[in-house]
Amino acid sequence: MKYDIKIFKTETPKQKPTDESKLGFGKIFTDHMFIMEYNKTEGWHNARIVPFGPIPTHPASTVLHYGAEIFEGMKAYRAVDGTIRMFRPLENVKRLNNSAERLCLPTIDEEGCLDILNTLVELEKDWIPSSVGTSLYIRPFIYGNDPHLGVHAVSNAMFVVICSPVGAYYAQGINPVKIAIESEDVRAVRGGTGYAKCGGNYAASLRAGQRAEENGYTQVLWLDGVERKYIEEVGAMNVMFKIGGKIITPMLSGSILPGITRKSCIELLKGWGYEVEERLFSVDELFEAAENGTLEEAWGTGTAAVVSPIGQLYYKGKEYVVSGNKIGEVTQKLYDNLTGIQWGKVEDENGWSYLVCNG
Repeated sequence: MKYDIKIFKTETPKQKPTDESKLGFGKIFTDHMFIMEYNKTEGWHNARIVPFGPIPTHPASTVLHYGAEIFEGMKAYRAVDGTIRMFRPLENVKRLNNSAERLCLPTIDEEGCLDILNTLVELEKDWIPSSVGTSLYIRPFIYGNDPHLGVHAVSNAMFVVICSPVGAYYAQGINPVKIAIESEDVRAVRGGTGYAKCGGNYAASLRAGQRAEENGYTQVLWLDGVERKYIEEVGAMNVMFKIGGKIITPMLSGSILPGITRKSCIELLKGWGYEVEERLFSVDELFEAAENGTLEEAWGTGTAAVVSPIGQLYYKGKEYVVSGNKIGEVTQKLYDNLTGIQWGKVEDENGWSYLVCNG
């Protein structure tokens, strides 16, 4: 089903960025946003695109007191042929609904959600930058807004989509990052919300992330929450390692976000003939490989950074350099192919590139 979307255009459009090298990430927002409400009687209703701005929220709203919130991160690209495209958007919609089910929030019709994204992106297409490495970041989110206190499943909710023209997620771009393996805090446990994309998971990561940043590291690499020995994911990314010619990545055990870039990398790697192991992978096994020289490459995968090489790993007083602190061959190939598909520079053999409009 498609939702009946009403469009109310701004009468005071903002000036668009003139220097795309200074976009940063998530600091600039487009002229419009999408909003839709939910209640148990009417379901999702009042779908509309309105000028970007504050959303009135009741002080007792469920999201403020109990963290009833989920979100997605996706991008629209201005391809080399001038068309506007998204990358595997249906995967994001499916994951949004999986997250919604976990947090007892209402789900969105898949076809209707794609239509919402299409309509908003096409309206805001002039905001999509064209420089290499840039895109329009799209942030759909659902939150509970029951206007009373009490812990219960959500009866009233909001679905909102905002957009931001962005450059590289990390200031260093595709250059290798320094990662600290966290040995005290945990991000999530099996049976919890680790596989859902919800704000609480990210809030739980902030303390360790701040410690890492104060010591000169870009991100935290999380271990499992029970035995504190199995590698899970990096802050805002999934993680992969090339060891002895094989690719190893932590299995989706319920406490790891099922990344769409992760999934795409695995499919590409298998297509190139690499053996890919999705399994429990301990920090001891990782550093044994680092010490005996079989750890050849390490990288993170995610929508924001796409692929980010890891140049240094720190754990309990020891630091290991990976791939000479340079981007590895496989990492570079993944980055080139994924971004090539996204910008229309590489043939899309898997049908991942989704046409929004002709620009």
